[in-house]
Amino acid sequence: MSERPDRRELVDLFEVFLLGEEPSLTGAQIAEQVGIPYEDARVRWRSLGFTAVDPDEVAFTHADLDALRLTQELVELGVVDEEDQSALVRTMGRSFARLTEWQLGLLARVVDVDAMDVEELTAVMERITPAVEQLQSYVWRRHTVATASRLLLADASPAEGSEGDATGDGSAVDAEGVLMGVGFADIVGFTRQSRSLSRRETARLVDRFEERALEIVSGHGGRIIKSIGDEVLFVADRPEDVAAIALELVEEADRDGDFPELRVGLAWGRALARFGDVLGPVVNLASRLTGTSRPGRVLVDRSLAEELQDREELKLRRVRRTSVKGYRRLEPWSLRRGDRSAEQDRGGVGGVVDEDDGAGHGAAVGEGAQERPDR
Repeated sequence: MSERPDRRELVDLFEVFLLGEEPSLTGAQIAEQVGIPYEDARVRWRSLGFTAVDPDEVAFTHADLDALRLTQELVELGVVDEEDQSALVRTMGRSFARLTEWQLGLLARVVDVDAMDVEELTAVMERITPAVEQLQSYVWRRHTVATASRLLLADASPAEGSEGDATGDGSAVDAEGVLMGVGFADIVGFTRQSRSLSRRETARLVDRFEERALEIVSGHGGRIIKSIGDEVLFVADRPEDVAAIALELVEEADRDGDFPELRVGLAWGRALARFGDVLGPVVNLASRLTGTSRPGRVLVDRSLAEELQDREELKLRRVRRTSVKGYRRLEPWSLRRGDRSAEQDRGGVGGVVDEDDGAGHGAAVGEGAQERPDR
């Protein structure tokens, strides 16, 4: 058995195994061989999330050279333009950085690198690395097929009353973006809960939240844009889908004792989809509504309420206007399950009950509101 490597030797071992060789090239040499200015190469490297190195420092391998050539080919083919290339590289770098953090953390639970020699570690990597690479490639291809199917096969007609052309995903689009439903789901009292939980218990809570949120969102044809520990941002192309997602999310705590209590805010409007994220006022509005909502409750904006008002299975209640950052007179609507006959008996029209019906629900909005960053 060979000697166990120290930590520096471990880093060298991983580098050679995963990149194929020890560093032999400088950044300036790579840029020259690809035929681009060094500054462009430096920007792409930094966009991947890596620390800057001096132009003459030997820090790169031929794998890095091949990767830079590929990014340049995408630019030359017109797949991405000069303006978007940094955003594309940054998005890929950020996504894989999170993925590798999780993968290595998981691996550390079952592999004790300090107890293995070089041959044992190499054997482990030779077994695991191809499997992980193949799985990642498969997931990418599967998601590409799913996204292409949604974009190409969905109903391409604009939403009723909307203006502009229709995109392949069936949503009306203009210069301001695609028409969609946007929602935030937030764990109630997460900061307080996490103080009383161990790290493992906190991780289990977040994992359960993200797991079920993904199942619920995808089950109704929606997409999770991002998850940030105690919160998920999701979108759906149809008003009824984003509403169904929100209601099932807040109801999950009643069905599953391990699922945290949530509050949800929804808004309907145009958003700019860019490199896997969504941007625009409708996103900020959904965020504000979430911060204003009570535990176990769904609040929606006026636009979504109007889209949903004729659906018999839903009950909408206009609640008291409130003032939050960026919106002096925010008009929230409470969304619940219900039936048309019950609402008609109470004087509602099309499943809508006005805040002036005497039920006293208007005062609920605004309690426990919190500031949330703009998006």
